[in-house]
Amino acid sequence: MPLLYSIGKITVGKAMMIGWRPRVEGLENIPATGGAIFAGNHLSVADELFLGSVVPRHIAFWAKAEYFRGGGLSGALTKFIMRGLGAIKVERGGGRAALTAFDGAIPVLKAGDMVAVYPEGTRSPDGRLYRGRTGVARLAVAAGVPIIPVGMVGTEKVQPIGQPYPKWGQGKGEVTVKFGKPIETVGRADDRTALRALTDEVMAEIQKLTGQEYVPRYAPPRAT
Repeated sequence: MPLLYSIGKITVGKAMMIGWRPRVEGLENIPATGGAIFAGNHLSVADELFLGSVVPRHIAFWAKAEYFRGGGLSGALTKFIMRGLGAIKVERGGGRAALTAFDGAIPVLKAGDMVAVYPEGTRSPDGRLYRGRTGVARLAVAAGVPIIPVGMVGTEKVQPIGQPYPKWGQGKGEVTVKFGKPIETVGRADDRTALRALTDEVMAEIQKLTGQEYVPRYAPPRAT
């Protein structure tokens, strides 16, 4: 586990556990070793904070590419932090630029690390669960790692859309993080139909964990 990530677990992670007392179910479904992808619903910016706080292993989170190439003292500090946390650089442009995130994640997963993905692609604007995009399935099949469904419940009460940071104690005791059984991907086909089916399977497992109403269409591109 990277040093800065370990420090974050001791500081931010402990603060999240003390300040909000999240309940955790299914930790036994997280493998002790080997690469895996956490695929969860997305209700709040705080989802990543809770996920990183309750998972005992390192998670390589995604970070926009601008964080890795800022200038000046603040830019150098940001780059140091991103690299120290083991973050994966994401280009926000389309086409080949966007695929660099996958290029960066595959060796991380094959090396035995874990990555978090939100198949909906954005936060839910209304608390419902929207159709998943196939990127999570494509990445899992390419890396040959299992997908662990994650269900976040109550995080929107901690940090609603539009609130810039979690408010201390807001929604305390109302957050639950649930982990489903790993979905194996080794030997799965990587054609469009197979990836769509795998993605739908993942979303169905997430829905079982959260009890959210499912919407069979993609979420609006910007839910802020």
